[in-house]
Amino acid sequence: MPVARARADAGARTPGRGAGNRKAGSRKRRGPERPPRRWRIRLRRDRTLLLMTLPALLLVLVFNYIPILGNVVAFQDYDPYLGENGFAAMLQSPWVGFEQFQRIFADSAFWAAAQNTLVLFVLQLVLYFPVPIALALLINSVLRPRVRAIAQAVMYLPHFFSWVLVVTVFQQIFGGAGIIAQTLRQHGVEGFDLMTDPGIFKFLVTAEGVWKDAGWGIIVFLAALSSVNHELYEAAAMDGAGRWRRMWHVTLPALRPVIALLLVLRVGDALTVGFEQILLQRDAVGRDAAEVLDTFVWWTGIRNQDFGYAAAAGLVKGVIGLGLVLTANKVAHLMGEQGVYKK
Repeated sequence: MPVARARADAGARTPGRGAGNRKAGSRKRRGPERPPRRWRIRLRRDRTLLLMTLPALLLVLVFNYIPILGNVVAFQDYDPYLGENGFAAMLQSPWVGFEQFQRIFADSAFWAAAQNTLVLFVLQLVLYFPVPIALALLINSVLRPRVRAIAQAVMYLPHFFSWVLVVTVFQQIFGGAGIIAQTLRQHGVEGFDLMTDPGIFKFLVTAEGVWKDAGWGIIVFLAALSSVNHELYEAAAMDGAGRWRRMWHVTLPALRPVIALLLVLRVGDALTVGFEQILLQRDAVGRDAAEVLDTFVWWTGIRNQDFGYAAAAGLVKGVIGLGLVLTANKVAHLMGEQGVYKK
């Protein structure tokens, strides 16, 4: 009896002991609390950045992805006058299956435009792509920052010119009434008109593209050059490497990831060689020399109102372009670079 009474008194003196045991048991039954989900944490952390990118995403959605639905007219004999609007006309236009694609593969004009497009792409890849790299290396070797900034600004300025202005400038220089032709005539030499010569038209178009957009590529490569560790140049110089060897073994390997990425993106635009630029000069040199896939789609679909046929040609162009991007990205992976996306 005294022992039982002592235990009862001890329990009365510690009233929280039993409650604590009950709480521990309840916690054990409920289990540990779940940590907050990662995507919620990231959403709260990056909500400002997401709101900033929302307008750009909407523009891409409206002008790039929603128009993809219009490719359905490539499988129709589309007539825009069958409905009150374009969507209603799509619903009421008759289906023709792959008839439009059969017309494309049998059309010699389509294959001529495809050939001109590929030739222009190869010329621009060989003659245009190395120019920004060479200019970036040249500007980066200039020691004075002020001279470097002025040279970069001068080379970047034509990027803001419209193609109408670019073609006008070339016309005033290389045209039949241009500065060079007039100067030659004043000295008794017969002038020339490069702007209407079909034989050199593709080289002329490439030169216009180099003059206009080389400055844009310079900025990308200069940004990559700024991240190169200068200790690598010092170590190479201590090992006896000259300027050319330092460029070959230090600078170019540092630029290789950027070169691979831009090359893949350039291949993605292989079949888009400048619609506005070509359209402005098409009549001057003729259809055989200047017709590319973009102008072919324009003249066929808009001017001749053969919308189903033009949509089929554009769809073929898109599929080929996608295949070229995937192939170029695979080559970048084989070279050990990331490309547009990882493996």
